[in-house]
Amino acid sequence: MEVGVDRTLCEANAVCVGFAPEVFDLDDDEELVVTPGAVPAEQVERVSQAVSGCPKNALFITG
Repeated sequence: MEVGVDRTLCEANAVCVGFAPEVFDLDDDEELVVTPGAVPAEQVERVSQAVSGCPKNALFITG
């Protein structure tokens, strides 16, 4: 499982960071940063919650 972001929808409000700070972060310009590659098994549930909880539906699961 990997996670992606639609940058046209993302407002970088950091809801996802609250769910899974090991996978999501905001950079110095307040842009969302997603850790590249497969989501670690122990983070799958939290990342799924972040995707579901995104207020702009900007996150999606791939693979």
